Amino acid sequence: MLTQARRIIILLAAILPWYCGLGLAQPLFSPTQDPLVGSRIFGDKGCAKCHAIFGVGGTVGPDLARTQTSRSFYDLAAAMWNHLPKMTEQMRKAGIARPNLSPSETGDLIAFLYTANYFEKAADPKEGRRVFSDKRCITCHQVGGSGGVRGPSLDSLGQYNSPIFLAAAMWNHGPSMTEAMRAAGITRPNFTQAELQNLIAFIKSASPVGEQQPLYLLPGRPDQGQRLFVQKGCIECHSVKGRGGQVGGELAQRAVRLSMVQFAANMWNKAPAMTKEMGRRKIPLPQLNAGEMADIVGYLYSVQYFARPGDARRGQELLASKGCLRCHSVRGKGGNVGPDFERAKELDQPVTVVAAMWNHASGMAEKMREKAVTWPAFTEQEMGDLVAYLQTFGGMRE
Repeated sequence: MLTQARRIIILLAAILPWYCGLGLAQPLFSPTQDPLVGSRIFGDKGCAKCHAIFGVGGTVGPDLARTQTSRSFYDLAAAMWNHLPKMTEQMRKAGIARPNLSPSETGDLIAFLYTANYFEKAADPKEGRRVFSDKRCITCHQVGGSGGVRGPSLDSLGQYNSPIFLAAAMWNHGPSMTEAMRAAGITRPNFTQAELQNLIAFIKSASPVGEQQPLYLLPGRPDQGQRLFVQKGCIECHSVKGRGGQVGGELAQRAVRLSMVQFAANMWNKAPAMTKEMGRRKIPLPQLNAGEMADIVGYLYSVQYFARPGDARRGQELLASKGCLRCHSVRGKGGNVGPDFERAKELDQPVTVVAAMWNHASGMAEKMREKAVTWPAFTEQEMGDLVAYLQTFGGMRE
């Protein structure tokens, strides 16, 4: 049986059954960019020897689930490139063979890193117990045999290791809970991210069900999530990339990209206002099972994966300004140390470009040291621009 540490190392990505016979959410983004596969690549390629996921793994490099920066495909690709000389040196010192990545492996690995904060770091069960009491949850609900009986026991939530299950339950039962609290004279509580995170930790620690094999809900199907976003009436009030209603604001802004606990807290905190507005507009309040919730979240995440389109014109300028043409050439103009980009045969997709940059980087670093050329760093947007330009050569063949 896999240990808990091993499961976390691969982002808990063994394909586990959903509760009550629900089917597992399908891979995020596309069949060639699968975070489930990417989690296994993270372990198989030795990434975990230097990097951790929420504290489990190596300590040479940063914990890749605790970065505070926004993530997109190009942001992650730029980070891989910018730190590559240092990573290569650390791997050499540790006697770790530097792995090659195929284009499909590159896409899967980046998809895995993109979704790493679907799973929250460990919280404080003691603080969660206080939240359970102070927010008056204990008045209606039981955990581990303690609490009220007006509402259902929360023990079953102890086996779930994704806030999506909790978000679905809180959304579906929100109106009835609000009415029950009103009748009992209980002020409906709001939750901060930390409070809800600690509450989930308390439920897991106190629930006897939590000792069983944990169940994980992984990123959903963005294509199905997009259909549900329309079918369930979300689009009537919310917009994605400018399409939809304006009452609830834009949901695809990178600046407000939410973790799963933040998502669940927002769904609960804003439910009364959403319910009131939907009633005013005569929109039926939709019920969402955990799978549907995962699909909608997968859709909202995926629209930001390629955050901004690259500009091939700016990418062409970057080749010169970053010194790439000191070693490479374009149509015979430039250096002759590396290949002519026009003749490259592996630049037809973003993942093939990034894979080529990763696989050839150690040789490039050596040549650059010989020529006293500084390793160029790229921002997220610059990486997108560069890839867009290099892709223009993808279909060219001799």
